[in-house]
Amino acid sequence: MSRLRPGIPDDLATIARDIGSLLLIEAALMTITVAIAVGFGEFRAAFAIFLAAGLTAGVGGLANRGFAEAPAPKMKHGMVIAAGGWFMTAVFGALPFFLTAWLTPPAVMDTFVPAAANWEPVRVGGTTTLSSLAYFRNPLHAMFESMSGWTGSGLTMAIHEPSLPRAIQWWRSFIQWVGGVGVIVLTVSILARPGSGSYALYQSEAREEKIHPSVVSTVRTVWKLVVGYTLLSTVLLFAAISLSESEYAASLSLFETGWQALNHAMTGLTTGGFSVTDNSIGTYGSPLVEFVLLPIMILGAIAFPIHYVVLHDRDFRELVADLQTRWLFALLGLGVVVLSVQNVTSVRIAADAFTGPAFLSVPWLDAPSLDAVRDSTFQWISALTCTGFQSAPIGRWLAGGKVLVVGAMTLGGAAGSTVGGIKIVRGYTIARGIMWQFSRVFLPKNAVVTARIGDRQLDREAMEREFSEAAIVTILWILLLIASSVVLVNLAGPDFGYADALFEVASAQGNVGLSSGITGPSMHPVAEGMFVLNMWVGRLEIIPVLVFVRSAIYGLNP
Repeated sequence: MSRLRPGIPDDLATIARDIGSLLLIEAALMTITVAIAVGFGEFRAAFAIFLAAGLTAGVGGLANRGFAEAPAPKMKHGMVIAAGGWFMTAVFGALPFFLTAWLTPPAVMDTFVPAAANWEPVRVGGTTTLSSLAYFRNPLHAMFESMSGWTGSGLTMAIHEPSLPRAIQWWRSFIQWVGGVGVIVLTVSILARPGSGSYALYQSEAREEKIHPSVVSTVRTVWKLVVGYTLLSTVLLFAAISLSESEYAASLSLFETGWQALNHAMTGLTTGGFSVTDNSIGTYGSPLVEFVLLPIMILGAIAFPIHYVVLHDRDFRELVADLQTRWLFALLGLGVVVLSVQNVTSVRIAADAFTGPAFLSVPWLDAPSLDAVRDSTFQWISALTCTGFQSAPIGRWLAGGKVLVVGAMTLGGAAGSTVGGIKIVRGYTIARGIMWQFSRVFLPKNAVVTARIGDRQLDREAMEREFSEAAIVTILWILLLIASSVVLVNLAGPDFGYADALFEVASAQGNVGLSSGITGPSMHPVAEGMFVLNMWVGRLEIIPVLVFVRSAIYGLNP
């Protein structure tokens, strides 16, 4: 029992104290956002976020100081702290959205709307406004936005992002940026070997080990990399937007160009996908902006330990030597080709429907076909890296193209990066495990069987453990995906088919953010609440959430 709070178990005291620490950090992030609001003269938003920071700090401080003498966390606490901490930061992270919406009158909301906007009005009580800020008066919408931000999902209730106050635009980007770093630290430190540690740790004796102090060193190293990459990405995006020949880019001031470049650099690098433009990256209509974003998204999908080795040792051979990085680039290239063929073919079939049978005679390198290749390239990379930036109307694609993108969002990039999905290392382990199991059928019982995954040589016991672990997580992930898509297709309305529902759930659970058009303030509340859980479960890769639920019912002891 806790020495400071008699009757409270030590395990619960440890978990409460550390989640309290996370809330104190979140309160500090809100305080930074208050300064942003004051800088832009958004004093109502500043007061609302200051109030949110005070409430968050109050709860976090009570938990942190009230259980200050609780035992140090062990590995068995790590997953519960991760799952509970992520959920609670999303809950309190919703307060800036919710309080800003309620403390800002509709007439003031209208001042945030661009002058040329021609949108459907938002009805709030007996008044109307064009600002999407009003949607966050609904607590479920605010919670959805916060969970989407903290999990790096990118699906949004703010259908017109330019109509939000700058402080809220910043808060959306900021929580994705910080949340992305949190994912990296979680996977490379708390959960041991990226891509498999969570399940193995919960099974093994390591549950009783203390969390290694090298976590602090890892946090510092990751932050250095993320800040450096973000600054470089901001400069590149600023140049790309400035040099873009689109009418929209030409209308931007230097400050607005820099603001958009910074926000998109933050959410692109951490594969979050929130945007501050009205139609994501499609707003620019610029091949140059899309081209510059491609390496930024790919950087976020490479395991950050590889970044460190390459930059620290200046050994670029590690990009080829690393299993996940090698397969990431192979899948990026293969997927671009396959999706381009699919979408160009659909464009040609559509053209034939209007011009008669000309499938072979119409030039394949005409403007519609080149646009299809461009859109396929950007959207495949955005999907596989789980970024969620959107440049094309995916909702109008044929079902075949949507299903291909679902596959990319389900798999995701490298473990140890900021991506969601199952991860490349698990997909590879399952494929190797199936071949390994098949090869054993033709070997004598006394044969010594080994398998290689990357640079690791595994004996029979180790391979069986890794294969079963990857299979368990993947099966649970896919079962949740299928079950959620069946629920959604019955709630989404007649305008959407099963391919649309499957796409939308894969985007939420894979923490991607691409949308076929289902997600929005008008979606069914049950579907919206389900997506909140999908995003949470997907970010934590299921096992920590199951451990969290089990621990809440039975406690942490086996």
